[in-house]
Amino acid sequence: MPHSNTVLWPLFALAAWTMFMILHLAFRRVRAFLRREARIDQFALGESGPLSQQVILANRNYMNLLEMPILFYVVGVMAYAAGIEATWFVALAWTYVALRVLHSIVHVTYNHVLHRFALFAASNVVLVGMWLLLAIQLHARGS
Repeated sequence: MPHSNTVLWPLFALAAWTMFMILHLAFRRVRAFLRREARIDQFALGESGPLSQQVILANRNYMNLLEMPILFYVVGVMAYAAGIEATWFVALAWTYVALRVLHSIVHVTYNHVLHRFALFAASNVVLVGMWLLLAIQLHARGS
């Protein structure tokens, strides 16, 4: 039986944000190179040698968006495959996306560690909640 794809939109949104952040990283790297703040060989292995904080933070944030969010993509696809259309699940998914976007903004702007940590921790609590609630929902169905 066909079901709604509403649960997939937060996944698309986070993927789009991740793509935006890699463009942001590329911009910062090119700008550093053009300003002679970095040599091209400093990017051969990711980042090496002394680089501006702007470049380092953009790179680290992009890497963050490829680490924990993989569990978000998996739980979202599992929910979709299982036909989970619950409003609570979609709301949690959008909350996760919002927290990750805010985390990125803090990370690449003023980079206050406690603010960044609070957003990161909150996003992880939401993610754990998504996994637990999906497991409970599937268990209740007898799947």
